[in-house]
Amino acid sequence: MTEAVADITEDGLLGGQVVLRQPRDGFRAAIDSVLLAAATPARQGAAVLEPGAGVGAAALCLATRVPGCRIMGLELQPELVRLAGENIRLNGREDTVDVIVGDLIAPPAKLSPGGFDHVMMNPPYLSAGRVHTPVDPSRAAAHVEGAARLAEWIGFALGMVRPKGSVTLIHRADRLDEALAALRGAAGEIVVFPLWPGQGKPAKRVIISARKDIATPTRLASGLILHEEDGGYTPQADAILRGATLDI
Repeated sequence: MTEAVADITEDGLLGGQVVLRQPRDGFRAAIDSVLLAAATPARQGAAVLEPGAGVGAAALCLATRVPGCRIMGLELQPELVRLAGENIRLNGREDTVDVIVGDLIAPPAKLSPGGFDHVMMNPPYLSAGRVHTPVDPSRAAAHVEGAARLAEWIGFALGMVRPKGSVTLIHRADRLDEALAALRGAAGEIVVFPLWPGQGKPAKRVIISARKDIATPTRLASGLILHEEDGGYTPQADAILRGATLDI
């Protein structure tokens, strides 16, 4: 479902269970947000933080999957926070989801270190100075790192999650070494879950899950094949995109 409203479109996630208003030409939520929410091991009553929440796509998907968990989103761009507020109201999640303006480099005082059971995030994929920056400033801020690099994102997440709590992120496979280096010494029970674009094709994205102050060794999971040869989603991927849990 896609309905144009001025420069905003109205889209459906999780088979239409989540309605999402988002910019037509700026940053747009894709399947990464759905997969991130599906991989976050939250249960009813858990407190979850999402830095870089955007218009609330992952937060609303998680709230739909796990009724009763409480999700706080942090987003640098005020215009996206405004849309996130609209989406929260549109989906009737005012009691469980909130997205506030803030920078993880200098987080708002209402975010208490160690105060969350889980942190989930989709940091900007591209290093500044190594790529052509998108003309659209919203898209650029979402895709290209600013003052906070990947190590800072992970350090912030580890600071906000309680001991033995989880950090889940989705990122580019070619930056896996950076992510693991940032987790080293502070987290364990690390799982690297490749997202294969098709059978026999190299993974471009990975989901990484870790637990703070845990010493269990790192594990490489078999991952998920996203597409069939004809370009359609595999049955496993389609089920997850419609609401099934992604067990990594």
